[in-house]
Amino acid sequence: MEERDDYKFLKLRDAISCLNQRVNLVGVVLELGLPKKSKGTDFFISLKIADESYSDPGISVNFFAESVEKLPIGASPGDILLLSHVVMKTHEREVYAFFNKKFSSFALYEGVSGGDFTPYQVSARFRTRELDKKFIADLRKWFTGFQLNTDPNDFQFLREIKEGQRLSLICKILHIQEVAEKEWIIFVWDGTDAPSKRIQTKMIDEMDNPLPLHLEKEPLPRDVLCTFPSVGSVLTVVLGEGNKNLGLGFLKTGTWLNFLNMICEVHAGLWRGVLMPFTKLRYVPKEDRFVLGCQRCYEERLSEKWGRMPWSCFPSPSTVTEVEHDRVLPVTLRDVLTYPEVIAKFKCVIRIVAAFPCEAENFLSPVGTYRVRLTIEDPTARVHAFLYAEDGEKFFNGRPSTSVLKRRMNKLLGLNEDDDSKGTEYTDREPPWVFCCLKSYYLNESDVWGTRRYRIFDTKLAG
Repeated sequence: MEERDDYKFLKLRDAISCLNQRVNLVGVVLELGLPKKSKGTDFFISLKIADESYSDPGISVNFFAESVEKLPIGASPGDILLLSHVVMKTHEREVYAFFNKKFSSFALYEGVSGGDFTPYQVSARFRTRELDKKFIADLRKWFTGFQLNTDPNDFQFLREIKEGQRLSLICKILHIQEVAEKEWIIFVWDGTDAPSKRIQTKMIDEMDNPLPLHLEKEPLPRDVLCTFPSVGSVLTVVLGEGNKNLGLGFLKTGTWLNFLNMICEVHAGLWRGVLMPFTKLRYVPKEDRFVLGCQRCYEERLSEKWGRMPWSCFPSPSTVTEVEHDRVLPVTLRDVLTYPEVIAKFKCVIRIVAAFPCEAENFLSPVGTYRVRLTIEDPTARVHAFLYAEDGEKFFNGRPSTSVLKRRMNKLLGLNEDDDSKGTEYTDREPPWVFCCLKSYYLNESDVWGTRRYRIFDTKLAG
């Protein structure tokens, strides 16, 4: 970009030597923090921008404003930020641009995917000029082939996440949902399976407080779920308490982001990511080596004979259950949920994390029919599956004594085989991975998808 006497935009490399001077800058947003309250009455956000002269590490731009709405909260990594009359300052040897709300101004434009030169967010003092188009077009052209100078060792996969630690994850945004006013959930994925967690519950709680099938209040619509990849955990990401009302609508589905210093939590055995006040979001191009590696790994899993099996169960599932249909390859529970036909049969590798009723003596109805609801999961989903009538007879190998039934179910649920607590005490369980056969059906012909259910069949408890 050329400097002009009537309208000067400095390259970032030149701007870092203009300490305490007002300058005009334009760059691509590489990284942004989350808005937060300053120590005074203002709100604060920090972004990092780059251009062809200074792409690594780029320059931070610090904004203060009377309200969140006056900050560039619409900025998304990869978009273009145009700044007028910002002041170059330094802190602990790092040079940054300071946006003074009294005389500075900004405009945000779409990045490489943008087709015009109309800003989607501007500050009160900003005035567009014809020359802006050239700067924006030049940056879009430069950024098309941009590659970050990253070290793969700086990032973790979802398969490596640990509870309570600050993590640096590179994930693809599959879906963004506003579940209430300014309350957002992001669904992210990298093609790997998140670690399975121990289940810490009272078994008897399954009556009044059952294990949730998902952490969001409502399940995702089927049409959204059908856009998700077949394998790999999808992590739900929410804003932490300090950022609850800030919104995440500026993020774009289909983009890859580096979630830097995100915390992961476990609730009822399900993982959830939390964006904290110190979390930052970094741009990652689709051509990044890490991204290409994730996509290649996913495609290899799909092509492999046992690629849909959970990584946690390798080299093979437990022998606690036996199934028919040996030649049928297993699918994921997400495959089951998104299968195009309502009625179908599947073989899966799952673990059983809860049973209702929890007492073996209550598995039979008063008329002598098995009716048990099992909560089953794999890295892609958690669903209810029912054992009913003749399928229950086969699963339990007839009608064994209550003591035998209890011992077998304890083993299946990850309890000590001799546990006799009747489900009233907290347990710390790690259920085994097992094969099972599922068949789907519906309850109401007028709403076949809304009343779709699952039953276990052609599966037997061993021992």
